Amino acid sequence: MPQKEWLKPPRSLLLILFLLTLLSVSTLGFFGWKLLGQERLVEAQRARERLEQTGDRIASTLRRTLAETGDRLGAWVAAPQSGRPPGPPPQDGLLLLLDGGALSGVPADRLLYQPAPPALPEAASETFAAGEALEFQSGRAEQAAAWYQRLAVSGGSAAPPAAASVRAGALLRLARVWRNTGRIAQSREAYAHLAEIGNAAVAGAPADLVARHALCEMEPSKACGEALRQDLLRARWPLARARFGFYWESAALLAGKPGPPPPDLLAYSEAASQLFERPAPAANPRGQDTLWVDDRPLFAIWRGSAERRAVMLIQPAAILNQIPIGAGMFCAVVDAEGRVLAGRRESGRPPAVRTAAESEIPWTLYITAGAAFGPGAGGSGMLAGQRFLLLGTAVMALFLMAGTYFIARAIRREMEVSRMQSEFVSAVSHEFRSPLTAMRQLSEILALGRVPSEDRRHLYYQTLVRETVRLQRLVEALLNFGRMEAGARQYRFEELDAARLVHSVAAEFEPQIAGEGRHIELAGAESGCRIEADPEAMSVALRNLVDNALKYSPGEPAVWVDWGVDGDFVAIRVRDRGAGIAPSERKAIFRKFVRGRAAVEGNVKGSGVGLAMVRHIVAAHRGAITVESEPGRGSTFTMLLPALGR
Repeated sequence: MPQKEWLKPPRSLLLILFLLTLLSVSTLGFFGWKLLGQERLVEAQRARERLEQTGDRIASTLRRTLAETGDRLGAWVAAPQSGRPPGPPPQDGLLLLLDGGALSGVPADRLLYQPAPPALPEAASETFAAGEALEFQSGRAEQAAAWYQRLAVSGGSAAPPAAASVRAGALLRLARVWRNTGRIAQSREAYAHLAEIGNAAVAGAPADLVARHALCEMEPSKACGEALRQDLLRARWPLARARFGFYWESAALLAGKPGPPPPDLLAYSEAASQLFERPAPAANPRGQDTLWVDDRPLFAIWRGSAERRAVMLIQPAAILNQIPIGAGMFCAVVDAEGRVLAGRRESGRPPAVRTAAESEIPWTLYITAGAAFGPGAGGSGMLAGQRFLLLGTAVMALFLMAGTYFIARAIRREMEVSRMQSEFVSAVSHEFRSPLTAMRQLSEILALGRVPSEDRRHLYYQTLVRETVRLQRLVEALLNFGRMEAGARQYRFEELDAARLVHSVAAEFEPQIAGEGRHIELAGAESGCRIEADPEAMSVALRNLVDNALKYSPGEPAVWVDWGVDGDFVAIRVRDRGAGIAPSERKAIFRKFVRGRAAVEGNVKGSGVGLAMVRHIVAAHRGAITVESEPGRGSTFTMLLPALGR
């Protein structure tokens, strides 16, 4: 019904209907909104209950995990003193074993240095007094070296454990003498023997460490420094903090990787030193504490006495990562001073809090809901709407980008075709101008009777005929290419011998290139290479390939044409030693109006349709054309045509 019909009286009835409809829609919307609000309140309450339940579960799991860890530590303390804990080493953290004055770590490679490393036997300096007197006081290096060498071989009259330390001290001094006197090879050999002693100390450090460090300094290499660096990372030697720092810095510089060790390992080692220096009170065999080392929190839990203790050092984050929290939720572990030890604490949402006193754990837990949890996500309808809008925007942007891309591509193609057509017109004009200019000049000379002799007149006639044939072929080539492009070219297929075709085309070129001292070398079977082809079309294709080979190798005396059977095909190859074709141009040269860079740089005449015509002709004969070329070394074009009888 037209709109003016609705506006005719009775207008009051229309107004009432409109108001009733508006009231109904408003009422329905109001009740729907209230229902949605109630649903959100219920969902918020459920989300809060899930959050509180998650807090209870995390606190319970954390309390159980710490209790199990304490039980394992207590079991080790109560076990016979084997020196190692029962069971596999911990995957996370560091287990410290304090037994009397000894300290060991499991895994050992997480304890880079120790506060009180076990002392290795070291020979007293008086043992080498005679040799050092020869070395330093008398200045008789050779006699001192002989004295050290005898002591290194015999080890003195000491007992076997002490003999190793005496031998190590003698080898260290022998290597020093050889090094100071410039006998580097003997010095390296002495250090190599010293590196084999692992149960003695020299100069307050393990003998093998001192020897390896000296060898790396004598012949610096990154491989040597890296090997020493990796052994220090594996805590191969029990070292004090200062000595470890010295050797680490030196090994890192030799390896080309200056810098401190991994911060986690440094934190473990420093925390172990703090615990060793702070003995557990006798009245408190059980305990736990949070240590801060260079802004890195570490949790320590111990069992035992001051004489024999087992301490587990672990990062709070490693403990928290073992507890499944739940999708869309975050848990933060906070110490008594409010510092976050591990986890993530979301702001803007009321968290579920579990204090240390309430949950009997050493920290306060904050469990918060993320944006993807509970009603704060905006509801499933809102989320679906946002997804739909995002999808619609993405599709529109995709279509816009695709449209822009294809438009730009079409414009670029049109511009490229326009450019190639312009170059084609210029090239064809030049091709026409050359024979026409020659024909005009010769015709004027003949018409004005300015020919001095009959031989010259005959030569002019021959030139006119040759230029006319050239012009005719150029016109026919363009017309044939136009018919091929339009699909109107008709082919007359007949049985044809490849040898006869090649000889016929080569004979056409011989007169014009003989005067230049050039020739075409032919090679192939004189029979047995039969194909079904249009003789005229195949002659045009082969003529184009031979003409190109001659034009693009002007300084070469010959081009080569060979033919033969290649599987189910007859292959006709045209090869030259000309400029060659760049790899990026080998596909493009078979398109119309395209001429390679060599044609432009060499000022080679051509229309840009020859190879495109060859491709059309070969394709019409159910064959293929390929090109092999190397810039500067020539090209080989191969026509593959189906062989008859195969």
